Amino acid sequence: MEDNRHILVLVTGATGYVGGRLVPRLLAKGYRVRCLVRDPSRLEGHPWKASVEVTAGDVLQSESLPAAMKGVQVAYYLVHSLIGGADFHQRDLTGALNFSFAARGAGVERIIFLGGLADASSSLSEHLRSRQQTGFALRSAGVPVTEFRAGVIVGSGSVSFEIVRYLTERIPILVCPRWVYTRTQPIGIREVLEYLVAAIGEPQSSGRIIEIGGADIVTYGEMMMIYAKVRGLKRLMLPVPFLTPRLSSHWVSLITPVPAAIARPLIDGLRNESVVRDPIAHRLFPHIQPVGYRTAVERALVRLRASRIETTWRDALSTSQSDVSPVILTTQEGMIVEHRYRAVPASAGDIFRVFTGLGGKRGWFYMNWAWKLRGFADRVIGGVGLRRGRRDPNELRPGDALDFWRVEAIEPDHLMRLRAEMKLPGKAWLEFRVTPRMEDCSMLTQTVFFAPKGLFGWLYWYSLYPFHRLIFNGLVREIARRAVLPDEL
Repeated sequence: MEDNRHILVLVTGATGYVGGRLVPRLLAKGYRVRCLVRDPSRLEGHPWKASVEVTAGDVLQSESLPAAMKGVQVAYYLVHSLIGGADFHQRDLTGALNFSFAARGAGVERIIFLGGLADASSSLSEHLRSRQQTGFALRSAGVPVTEFRAGVIVGSGSVSFEIVRYLTERIPILVCPRWVYTRTQPIGIREVLEYLVAAIGEPQSSGRIIEIGGADIVTYGEMMMIYAKVRGLKRLMLPVPFLTPRLSSHWVSLITPVPAAIARPLIDGLRNESVVRDPIAHRLFPHIQPVGYRTAVERALVRLRASRIETTWRDALSTSQSDVSPVILTTQEGMIVEHRYRAVPASAGDIFRVFTGLGGKRGWFYMNWAWKLRGFADRVIGGVGLRRGRRDPNELRPGDALDFWRVEAIEPDHLMRLRAEMKLPGKAWLEFRVTPRMEDCSMLTQTVFFAPKGLFGWLYWYSLYPFHRLIFNGLVREIARRAVLPDEL
C-alpha cells in the first residue's frame, strides 16, 4: 500500500454508483477518506464503512460544509441532482457553488469532478448543459478543478448501461428512434475509477477539463446489438421516425426500472454526440488503457457469475433493521432478487444445520412433490433432474452436487449458496443466510437470484412467480419450524 496517509480526501456521492466504488480504491491507495452524506445510515452494509470518517451534510445546505471540509486536501464532487425532480439544473448549480466556496474557505487544494462528455459548441440538452455548468460553478471560487467528462459508463448498475441492457434483454425487435444512431464513446467503469484515483497523483491534471472514453466509437444501436451478441440473443432493429424523447422516456420507463422522470433528460441528451475530441487523457495518464465496448460489456456481465453475487448484492437489512418486510422483490443490475426474512427463536448453528440438510433423501421439507415434479421435467428436457442427491446426508462442501443444484459457498453457522444446474432460460441461485440477533434468536434470510436471458427468461420468471412464491414462502417457514424443533430434522 502506498503511504498517502498524510492526504485526507473528501468524497461526496459515496452512496451513489461511482462514489461507492471509488471509496475502496482510495483506501487501497492509502488515502484517508471522509464521506459527506445526507443520511449516514445509508452507508451501513458497506465493508469499508469502518475505515472512513463519515460526516452528515448536504451540498444544498452551505452551513453543513465547513466541518466536512476541515483538513481536506482533495475533494471529489460526485453529486447529481437528476433524481431530485424537474429543477435538477438549479439544484446542481446551487450545490456546486456552495461546495466551491466552502472548499476555498477550508483551504482545499483541488476539486475532482465527473461531468458529461459532449461538444460544448453544439446545442446541448438541458441535462448535458447542467453537467458542464456544474463544472463552471465548481471553478467559480478559484479552487483548481480537475473535470473529467465521460459519456456512457459501462458497468452493472450504471443508469445508461442498464437502459441498454433491459431494452436488449426484453425486446426481440428493437424500435429505434433517431437518437439510437447518435455516436458515443462508452467507457468501462473500471477505467473511470482509475482516472479519478490517478488524478490525485498527477499535478498536471489540476485545472484541466479531461475528456475520457473507451477504445470504440459506436452508435447506441450498435451498443445494443453488441450487447445482444455477447448474451447470445438474436435482435432486429426497426427504425421509426416518430418516437420523440418524451415518448421514448415513457417507453423506457415501461420496459426498464428507470422512471420516465430520469429517462427523459438522459434520452434527450442522446441527440448530442459524446465523442472524445481532445486526447489529453492519454498524455497525462498513459498507463490507463481503456478497453473496447465489447470487452467492457463482458466485464460488466461477469457480475452474473455466482462468485460475485455475495459482494455485489449484499443486503444489510437483516442485521440493521428490526422491522424488515418479510418479502422484498427487487431488480438489481439486471438480476431479479427476492429476499425472505424470518426471525427465528433458535441459534444460528441450529438454523444452519437445518438448511444445510436440505435435499437428497430428506427432500425439500415443503411441497417436496413439486420439487420432484420439477426434477422429472428437467430430466425429460435433458437436464440433471434430482437423481444426483447429495454426497453426505449431513455435510456439505463447496463444489458438492445437491440434487439439481451445485454448492457454491458454505460458511459455517452463517451461509449456504446454491447454483442451479437445471435447464433454465437464465441463471439462478438460492442462498440461505443466518445472522444472530440476540441470545437464542437469529434472523434467517432466504434469497433467490435469477438472471433472465432474453424475453423468454423474464416470461419464465413472472409466469411461474405465484407458484414459486408459494413454495419458497413455505420452505423458509418450514426451516424455521425445524430449527425450533430440531428433533424433526
